[in-house]
Amino acid sequence: MDVRNCKKCGQIFNYVSGQQICPACRQALEDKFVEVKTYIRKNPTASIAQIEKDCEVDSHQIRQWVREERLVFSAESSVGIECEMCGENIRTGRLCDTCRRKATRQLKGIYHGLKDEEEKKNQGTKSKMHYMNRESRR
Repeated sequence: MDVRNCKKCGQIFNYVSGQQICPACRQALEDKFVEVKTYIRKNPTASIAQIEKDCEVDSHQIRQWVREERLVFSAESSVGIECEMCGENIRTGRLCDTCRRKATRQLKGIYHGLKDEEEKKNQGTKSKMHYMNRESRR
C-alpha cells in the first residue's frame, strides 16, 4: 500500500497511479475541466487569460489539458500553445503535424532498424532440420 499526501489539500490517501492528488481533489479537478470545456464551447474566441479569470482555473492547468489533448481550441480561436519541437502555434497536443510526422518516421526507422538487426542475428542461429536418407540408415 502506497500512502501519500495530496499535493493540493495535504490529505493522506492511498496512491495508485497518475497525479498525486486525493480522490476528492481529483473529482474537483474533473468538475473544473467540464466547466472550462463548456465555457470554451460557448466562447470559442476566449483567450487563456479570460478563461483563467472567468472559470477560476490556473493557466498552467489549462495548458496541461491542451497538451493532454483533452481540450482543443477551435480554428477561429487565437489561443494556442507552442509545439515542443519547433515552437509553431498549435491548437492541441505537444507537437505540430509536421513534427509529429517527423517523429513518427524516426521511430519507425529505429524500429525497423532494430527488427532488421534481430533478424540478422537469428539467421545464423536458426535450427535447421536434417533428414537422413533411408539408404544411409542400413
